[in-house]
Amino acid sequence: MHFKEIEFIQQNEIAIIRFNRPEVMNCVGPVTHQELLSAWETFKTDDRLKVAIITGAGDRAFCAGGDLKAAGENSLIHLTEAEKEMHRKGQMPGILGPTRWTDIYKPIIAAVNGVAYAGGLEWACFADIRIAEQHASFGVTCRRWNIGLADGGTQRLPRIVGMGRAMELIITGRVIDAEEAYRIGLANEVVPKGQSLQRAVELAEFICSLPQPAIRTDKEAAVRGFGESLEEGLRIEAEKFLDSIYEPETFEGLKQFNERRHPDRRYDEAIKTPGIVRRKKN
Repeated sequence: MHFKEIEFIQQNEIAIIRFNRPEVMNCVGPVTHQELLSAWETFKTDDRLKVAIITGAGDRAFCAGGDLKAAGENSLIHLTEAEKEMHRKGQMPGILGPTRWTDIYKPIIAAVNGVAYAGGLEWACFADIRIAEQHASFGVTCRRWNIGLADGGTQRLPRIVGMGRAMELIITGRVIDAEEAYRIGLANEVVPKGQSLQRAVELAEFICSLPQPAIRTDKEAAVRGFGESLEEGLRIEAEKFLDSIYEPETFEGLKQFNERRHPDRRYDEAIKTPGIVRRKKN
């Protein structure tokens, strides 16, 4: 699959989607937007792909947000009246790619290898898990130019770090480093410079080794149930539980358990679940 401003790499069951405009800090312009729509549609619909990793080219930026030069030339946010109305009704995929999609229930990991600003922060929040390099930084920097968040930042960021933390970042535009992002729960893990993609692939490979149906139904239940009443959330959970419990993978898993073939049992090391154990920082 050939693209001009992103890369789409299929590595066995993993899709690596990379912003590929390092000369402009991997910002997203009109071409990037269309290519992201195509790439994510492929990941969403291709049953061979189990996990997606988002990252950026080079070592300076994950994504610095929207291409403000293109916006200034009116080519990024030029919308017809009909398109404006569709945006108001929530019928468009997003400004910087399919950021308003909420129905991708396969796991997504962000390997944040540099700045994640404005729309780049929103793309980091699009992921389920964020692995940040030590030099990475995050911020709603578009605050300085009267550009609002349009790709999920006002909705996903509060869900990840809580309303108080999110409102501070959204209102002030303050930039935070990787350590603070980890401390407030925005980053799940911090790794040395140049190692986020390697760590993301390692984690993705572990996830791919697990049975997939319950991962996807649990993610769907968590996403759909968030913000609902406890009663409605439990109803969604029950619905999705029934969608996966009768899958062949469940019966194989029960057989594996009863035969004591535990996939994480390793007698030569202390790690029990290698996909989620935190590594010591250098």
